[in-house]
Amino acid sequence: MSAFAAFLTLIPLFQAGWGISNTQAGWISGVYFAGYIAAVAFLTALTDRIDAKHVYLWSMALSALSALGFALFASGVWSASLWRLLQGVGLAGTYMPGLKALTDVLPERFQSRGTAFYTSSFGVGASLSYYLSGVLSHSLSWQWTFGLLAIGPAVAFLMAMRVFESRPPAAERPATRLLDFRPVLANRPALGFTFAYTVHNAELFAFRSWIVAFLVFSQSHQTASAFGAGVSAATIAALLNLLGMPSSVVVNELAARLGRQRTIIGVMVLSALVGTAFGFSGTLVFWVVLVLAVAHAITITADSATITAGVMKAADPGYKGTTMAMYSVVGFVGAFLGPIIFGAVLDLAGGEQRPAAWGYAFASMAVILMLGPIAVAKLVGLKQRMY
Repeated sequence: MSAFAAFLTLIPLFQAGWGISNTQAGWISGVYFAGYIAAVAFLTALTDRIDAKHVYLWSMALSALSALGFALFASGVWSASLWRLLQGVGLAGTYMPGLKALTDVLPERFQSRGTAFYTSSFGVGASLSYYLSGVLSHSLSWQWTFGLLAIGPAVAFLMAMRVFESRPPAAERPATRLLDFRPVLANRPALGFTFAYTVHNAELFAFRSWIVAFLVFSQSHQTASAFGAGVSAATIAALLNLLGMPSSVVVNELAARLGRQRTIIGVMVLSALVGTAFGFSGTLVFWVVLVLAVAHAITITADSATITAGVMKAADPGYKGTTMAMYSVVGFVGAFLGPIIFGAVLDLAGGEQRPAAWGYAFASMAVILMLGPIAVAKLVGLKQRMY
């Protein structure tokens, strides 16, 4: 994950150096997930038929090469978009296939907890990426920053080659052709969790794409002596993303006792309220901004593992990979659109120098997020405890 947030952290630098708008910056941020969407259905569904280790290794190699390609060849919106797109393809073959490989070897009673730790490690990797991107870019060019961060997936490739055991696909092989999603589309609970994941991702990845730029904006309105005003925005973003792991794991444990569907709905409503307040806080004293940032970082990730564990539980064993493929394709449409919509609203509302524009951009994510509770209530239901 080391190269994941490199562009996101350096958005202000690229806007100044390349003269790109907020919408274009949002596009480069979001196109990463377009690459993910384009490849994840095939690569994840393939793990129902071949060893997930092979899918993982080839995709991790692409992750390393695409980060290096950005360092060497990106020079504007379209070339940057190409390398970000390929980075997204690399994630498509490692994130869900990796989860499939993990849950295939875990006893059923540990799968929900294992899923929580695995999915929340995404946030830990993102935090490391924010931090390293900020530290490296402080003393090196952006080209060297991207080049050095490409070492991360190269090391992950070597680790996976050494540690992963080869394992044949499950005995319950799909009776349908590869990428035939009809059995999954007939699974209403799986669809409900998938739609919830889509709007969750729209909010989450808009936050991850724009948090550094928002903090830079807020710090520009603080006095030099204000608490936290002198701390790197990238470092703050890294710390905020670290909160995702404990919040996701703890809420997943609570969901097992309180009910998964009600927990998801409650967290989404709370996140929408906190996120809107955070968006309109940019010019307040910085300690207030930081308190709201922490609250939003906790609520925005709290339902992540709970949603994913729900779809894993709802999946037919013979179509586990295919269910995860559809979950990823539809879910990451939100990850693709969220940063773009956020940047477009920011431009339409007056640009990144207007305080209210940030509030409207965050509020737009809250409106989208409210579709999640509707999907869970209608498709999964509130009374079924098995999920």
